[in-house]
Amino acid sequence: DETEFRNFIVWLEDQKIRHYKIEDRGNLRNIHSDDWPKSFEKYMKDVNCPFKIQERQETVDWLLGLAVRLEYGDNADKYKDSTPDGAKNTDNTAKNAEPLINLDVNNPDFKAGVMALANLLQIQRHDDYLVMLKVKRLTQDAIAKASQSKEGLPVALEKHVLGFDTGDAVLNEAAQILRLLHIEELRELQTKINEAIVAVQAIIADPKTDHRLGKVGR
Repeated sequence: DETEFRNFIVWLEDQKIRHYKIEDRGNLRNIHSDDWPKSFEKYMKDVNCPFKIQERQETVDWLLGLAVRLEYGDNADKYKDSTPDGAKNTDNTAKNAEPLINLDVNNPDFKAGVMALANLLQIQRHDDYLVMLKVKRLTQDAIAKASQSKEGLPVALEKHVLGFDTGDAVLNEAAQILRLLHIEELRELQTKINEAIVAVQAIIADPKTDHRLGKVGR
């Protein structure tokens, strides 16, 4: 509902975000004005919201996140030691600590999520969705490998074209990093393949001659 939406935005600004001074909130509070969309668009720019005025669901989600962040910042001492009600139970605490431990990999929603992630990161589709997960190296070996220090040259992400847009700057950077890491792994694999080819060629190109048999071979 348009009226409820406008009231919601005004409430967020008045009660939580408080980006404007009280005397500067008049245009935003005038929810019945024909110019309210312009006032709202200006407000989005002033709070540095990355979404367009037409993207209401995304805008609401972003403004709520901003409000929560500011609410926490104003009451950090109050919230920092808070414990969720469900975590008071020992079993629930263990479950919360390991959210993936009871994951049902056969759940249709899980499969759909894997497919969506593959499409987002432009990973080649496979009939077995678990194989696609292995592309991301979700194994203990990968965790151990990632924990090893490895020096390299710094990379300027802005100089690399991602090829698609997730609609979120942070997700775009994460996707760029994942793709660059994937490319590095492919190059490492190609190097090993080339080394294997060279080794085989060295064996083939250096045959031993057996004069007694009248032929060349090993």
